[in-house]
Amino acid sequence: MTWIRTIPPAEADEETKRAYEAGRDLYPAEYATPVFPVGDGSQNIRASHSLIPQAMHHSFAAFGAMMAPDLPLVRRQHEMIATMVSVTNRCHY
Repeated sequence: MTWIRTIPPAEADEETKRAYEAGRDLYPAEYATPVFPVGDGSQNIRASHSLIPQAMHHSFAAFGAMMAPDLPLVRRQHEMIATMVSVTNRCHY
């Protein structure tokens, strides 16, 4: 859950809705179903970027490109790298 104001998809203007959709379309298939679904979609990582839709679009487009299945790393290697970065940064999630 974010601690900043977010704009749920249902309340978003057209630019923000497009950013939500574009980010979702680039995500790996296994991310299609949320682990902890929230009815209005307001408590996900993309919503934390909803106040700046251009930033949402670019940051999640970059993530989607880096997770493309045709790249040399497999998913478990991506996850291992992400885990080590989180540990190094002392990030609790």
